[in-house]
Amino acid sequence: MVSDRIFGAVVTLVALAYIASATQIQTSFLADPVGPRTFPFIVGGVAALCGILVVLRPDADPEWPVLGTLGALLVAVVVLVGYAYALKPLGFLLPTAITAAILSYQISPRPRAAALAGVGLSVGLFIIFKFALGLGLVALPAVLHG
Repeated sequence: MVSDRIFGAVVTLVALAYIASATQIQTSFLADPVGPRTFPFIVGGVAALCGILVVLRPDADPEWPVLGTLGALLVAVVVLVGYAYALKPLGFLLPTAITAAILSYQISPRPRAAALAGVGLSVGLFIIFKFALGLGLVALPAVLHG
C-alpha cells in the first residue's frame, strides 16, 4: 500500500516536471493553432492524474513482478534508449529492425520469428512514415548511400 503511494507520488512529480519542460518548447507564429506543446501537455496531464489516483486509491495488496520480469523490463528500456541514440547515425531501417527483433524475441523467444518481425516492422513502418505520412526519414547510414 505504501509502495503504491510512493510510486503514485513519483509518477505525479515526473509528470509535472514533464509538463514544465514542455512549456520550454519554442513555437513560431506560423505554427499549427493547437501547437507542438499540446501533446506533451495531454500526456503529462493524464500521467499526473493517474499518479494522483494511485496515491488516493492504492492497491490493498500489491503484487510486485518477479526478478526475471524486472530484468526483461530493464533490457527493454536499455534497448529503447540505445534505439533513440542509434537512429540518427544509422538511419531508420537498421536500428528499427534490431530493436523490433529484440523486443519481439522478449515476447516470444523464437529467433527466426523475431528476426522476421524486426525486418517486417522496420520496412513496413518506414514505408508508412516516409510515403504515407511524408516524414523526412533517412533509410540507411550516410556512408552506405553516399
